Amino acid sequence: MDRKRGRTGIRISSESSIEIRFRYKGKDCRERLKLKPTPTNITRAERFRGSVLQAIENGTFDYEVSFPDSRMSESFRAPPREKAIAEDYIGKWLKLQEQHLKVSTWTDYDKIVRSRILQQFGTADLNKITKLEVRQWCGTMTAGNKRIANIISVLRSILQSAMDDGLIAENILDGFTYRRKEAIKKLSDVDPFNRDEQERILSAVDGQSKNLLQFAFWTGLRTSELVALDWSDVDLVAEECHINKAWTQCADEPEVPKTKSGVRTIKLLPPAVEALRAQKAHTYLKGSEVFQNPLNCCRWAGDKQIRMMWIAAIKKAGVRYRRPYQTRHTYASMMLSAGENPMWVAKQMGHADWTMIARVYGKWMPDAQPDAGKKAVAVYGKVATNV
Repeated sequence: MDRKRGRTGIRISSESSIEIRFRYKGKDCRERLKLKPTPTNITRAERFRGSVLQAIENGTFDYEVSFPDSRMSESFRAPPREKAIAEDYIGKWLKLQEQHLKVSTWTDYDKIVRSRILQQFGTADLNKITKLEVRQWCGTMTAGNKRIANIISVLRSILQSAMDDGLIAENILDGFTYRRKEAIKKLSDVDPFNRDEQERILSAVDGQSKNLLQFAFWTGLRTSELVALDWSDVDLVAEECHINKAWTQCADEPEVPKTKSGVRTIKLLPPAVEALRAQKAHTYLKGSEVFQNPLNCCRWAGDKQIRMMWIAAIKKAGVRYRRPYQTRHTYASMMLSAGENPMWVAKQMGHADWTMIARVYGKWMPDAQPDAGKKAVAVYGKVATNV
């Protein structure tokens, strides 16, 4: 540091040179610039060092080009590598991931790879991809920050595997993040059905469809949990239901829930018990799935089939359309508006704690206790009056 000027990374080395310092690939580097240490040249040195740091950040820094006479450049000179065409390697990588990932996760990886990564880098040499290219690519995406982060995560994993296999020298996305300013979004899409709407929807269906929807309204289960539910998970005597698996659209078999809190035992309220007792006549003797598609008497194949039934029911009921997931929101809003403990509601719905419940459904919670605050006033009100 030039203590007089208070600069970091810049030092007057001699009467004819200025030293700049920076860190590259885990090493501390020092290079002298043949410049007299005048105020103007010191500023030039600062700017040059800044461009070096920016190039390192972007992954475009070439030590030998920036400092052709430096001995340090030899230590950073990578041996020539054969081309690693992205499309060839990524196809093999994706096939390998299929053996280790849940079907739903792998399906999302496959979608990201084919619709995003291969479209951009399919013909590229993995050795030539830079941070700057990736950052510019992110800027062109019509997706939110969360989705972009997921896409970058997949590309980072691909590059890490390529590095482990000796195809590339470094993973340029190690520690890389991208975030841009997003438009203000609605706090949530919670739009529950009121009592009249629920009655109209249930009146518009019958048989197995009615039982499924009534059970959904009164348990708040996710669609994948409803599809995976077996009679062995139900205890009608104790009026409980064990949720330990989910069956997504693309899976050939049930999978464990994504979080530990997703594995839970829920209390069955009377309307839910009523729906199950009515459903016994249709599927109980089979001893397998609780709910079936009435069109083929087989387990629902996923949310697309349920959505078709749902759309027909909503249209017949004359109710404003909302997606089937609103049955889950309806359950939460009913429980909280009735004054049920938020922590209990959170456990019923498979959340680790009630913070998400408070954030998403907070506006229903005050209605649960119209006398809220009066107990505190009764105890402490006189203290405030006497101050």
